[in-house]
Amino acid sequence: MYGTRGRRLTATALAALLSLALVACGDTEKSGDRTKSGTTTTSADPAPTEAPQGQIGRGFTADPTIVNPHPLSFDSWTRLADDKIAVNFTTGSPECYGVDATVTETAKSVTIALRSGTRADAVGRMCTMIAVFGSLEIQLKAPLGNRNILSAK
Repeated sequence: MYGTRGRRLTATALAALLSLALVACGDTEKSGDRTKSGTTTTSADPAPTEAPQGQIGRGFTADPTIVNPHPLSFDSWTRLADDKIAVNFTTGSPECYGVDATVTETAKSVTIALRSGTRADAVGRMCTMIAVFGSLEIQLKAPLGNRNILSAK
């Protein structure tokens, strides 16, 4: 009798685990903004917004020597002068992580490709995993005027 009860409990537990696994996997064939693999895709990131004067984060200095750079989007920017802005972003501690930017200016927009990576002098160093609200000052070639600020990917 104990053997039958044990098999029933095992079968019930396996059925419950299988049900949970099926629910967790979900339907990967949905349409809309989901792909066949279940990952979300977006057509475009929203344009960064202008932050109020004085809203800037911890200052970062552009560092073209960062290791393993990857794109970093920014969601806001601050006008510092007619020809200078600060882009605001979230990254790791400035003791370990650095940023660099490439700026493309046209008559209608200023597009900034922001990148983040490990500082060259921090490679191999143990770094804390904290999020830091940072800012990078960008010197423009011409006054900003009414041009749009865009974040490149």
